[in-house]
Amino acid sequence: MRYIPIVTKNLLILNVLFFAASWIFERMGIDLDSLGGLHFFLADNFAIYQFVSYLFLHAGFMHLFFNMFALWMFGCVIENTWGPRRFLTYYLVCGIGAGMLQELAQFFSFYMTLSAQDPTIGLFDTFRMGRIFSSDLNGWTTIGASGAVYGVLLAFGMLFPNERMFVFPVPFPIKAKWFITFYVVLELLMAVGSRGDGVAHVAHLGGMLFGYLLIRHWRNQYGGYSSGFNGQELFRRMRQRFEERRNNKPTTHLHVEEGGRETDWEYNARRQAMQEEVDRILDKIRRSGYDSLTSEEKKRLFDHSREL
Repeated sequence: MRYIPIVTKNLLILNVLFFAASWIFERMGIDLDSLGGLHFFLADNFAIYQFVSYLFLHAGFMHLFFNMFALWMFGCVIENTWGPRRFLTYYLVCGIGAGMLQELAQFFSFYMTLSAQDPTIGLFDTFRMGRIFSSDLNGWTTIGASGAVYGVLLAFGMLFPNERMFVFPVPFPIKAKWFITFYVVLELLMAVGSRGDGVAHVAHLGGMLFGYLLIRHWRNQYGGYSSGFNGQELFRRMRQRFEERRNNKPTTHLHVEEGGRETDWEYNARRQAMQEEVDRILDKIRRSGYDSLTSEEKKRLFDHSREL
């Protein structure tokens, strides 16, 4: 896990540790899913911290494996693009938002169950009935990082819509935007048509919805940059302007430096060295994100931008 960015790596480790702890505690007679899983808010066992803790619990190995595989596959790219703090904020917002939408879906499911037995029951009566049956509602528990992971999946599709992906068993590459669209439609159909399949389809959609709203907010806040401000778009434009300026520059120069004249060869060599340094820093941003730069590297880039 040497080259996995820090937040993605720590999320992977925490999920695996929680899964192992659940297995150990289960053999000690302690149900960690009951303590940390997200209960229906009208149930006795509901606690506000469960909006975060439920993200690190999983129903089985395959549940954990597919969530962590997707987090590793797409989370590394998104974190390297946004930086660790923005990525962690996004991940938690998607996860908490998924839980909130799941709670809302459970509330209306409870209301529909009651109204099927007594059509006179209204929405406010549902809260009263919830207090009466609060112990029976403890079975409505949601666990898993799927909502947050689906949000990460959406972010990849929005930031890199034309990136081509191979998706088993499709024998040809498809663009990320069509891959994400397929998943959204599939989850919508599953949420409407599923009957107790044990999968929180509404939570998946909730993670995508809150992710979409947050990305739209960041785009408006940062002048249309799809990834917020991480330096990549700015430095891409800097590099483009430098290339244009270099290509249009005359081939002969005579520059006066302190202590003497700078020949054409010296000038070109200095500019070439500067370009190589800028290229190195830009490559580092692409690999590890803007936050990986040292203060000196950031200063060089901004000093270089003032010369363009």
